[in-house]
Amino acid sequence: MSTFVLPDLGEGLQEAEVVTWHVAEGDHVTADEPLLSVETDKAVVDIPSPKSGYIAHLLAKPGERIKVKQPLVEFEEGAHKDTGTVMGVLPEPPAKVAAPTAPAAAPISATPRRNGATTRVQAAPAARALAHERNIDLTRVKGSGPNGLITRRDVERFSSTAAAPAAAAATPPAASEPLRGMQRAMAQSMSRSRDAIAPASLWDEVDIEAWWASDHDVTTRLICALVAACAAVPVMNASYDDTNDALRRNPRVDLGMAVDTPDGLIVPVIRDAGGRDTASLRSDVNALKTAARNRTIAPENLRNPTITLSNFGMLAGQHAALVIVPPQVAIVGAGRVTVHAVPLEGGGVAFHHFLPLSVTIDHRVATGGDAARFMSALIASLERPS
Repeated sequence: MSTFVLPDLGEGLQEAEVVTWHVAEGDHVTADEPLLSVETDKAVVDIPSPKSGYIAHLLAKPGERIKVKQPLVEFEEGAHKDTGTVMGVLPEPPAKVAAPTAPAAAPISATPRRNGATTRVQAAPAARALAHERNIDLTRVKGSGPNGLITRRDVERFSSTAAAPAAAAATPPAASEPLRGMQRAMAQSMSRSRDAIAPASLWDEVDIEAWWASDHDVTTRLICALVAACAAVPVMNASYDDTNDALRRNPRVDLGMAVDTPDGLIVPVIRDAGGRDTASLRSDVNALKTAARNRTIAPENLRNPTITLSNFGMLAGQHAALVIVPPQVAIVGAGRVTVHAVPLEGGGVAFHHFLPLSVTIDHRVATGGDAARFMSALIASLERPS
């Protein structure tokens, strides 16, 4: 027997969760054919076969978390021993698939092999885990996410619909489920923030009537304003090492942009946000949002933001006490645009659009005065017509 272990997934990742196997014991595989899909904290990765041969044993189960260099598969050595009689026509061997050049991959799931082929559907990892737990065939579930992506809600809806005719008079209590993938990573990150950060929040609003009628691209305006505010108050773009009580002044703004997805929050990073024109910023925002929601974003686009923007007002809400992820010092939030009456000189009123702003700081490093000066710089930038 020869053993294949979980390879290095890059970016310092030490473990992954088995999502689904694309092979079974006794199958013949070719080199570079996908063996299984695993999920890291933010992406789903296909692991290719290192060689051609027959699978003797699969050494990990779907849902199991495994560490780098932990055994995954045992291959047969020498001549293959036929263990039974084959009836019918043998399937053609699968086509060779090139190994991925980056550790990010599309969110896929697979049903058991049928006549030598694997049926694949677009499904989020949380949806796959729930479908596996409830023994649901994902090919029967209609996806409501981007590009037909099957979400956890879709699986729950399908499960409740299928179970309705056979529902008993008394419903047993729901079983608890372990957090997986993105939800698990978010829980760990928020716990670190709770235990480390001393948060303080400041709220205000800005009159954006000067440009609202001609330009509704609030996100790009916010990014430009945030860059200007970081230049005015550099400590808000710093990183704090609380282990050594050291503060690093970051020379550029690497902006984390919170993106809501069907399975949780992802924060892709716009590198050097202050060194871009508005067209480049808008293009990057669109591309990163699409990659985040499709779970195809590369790990290097998720690392080391220096400050974060949450444009939660696109969904609901005006102000928020947001959560900072260490070692960042600040996070900026934008709420839902509202309309207020504004008094005019000489009498009367006009109706203007206002953008609510929230700034939360790590009070161990930044002061209330820093937060106020930062908010003032944000407002000054956003009030300008262009």
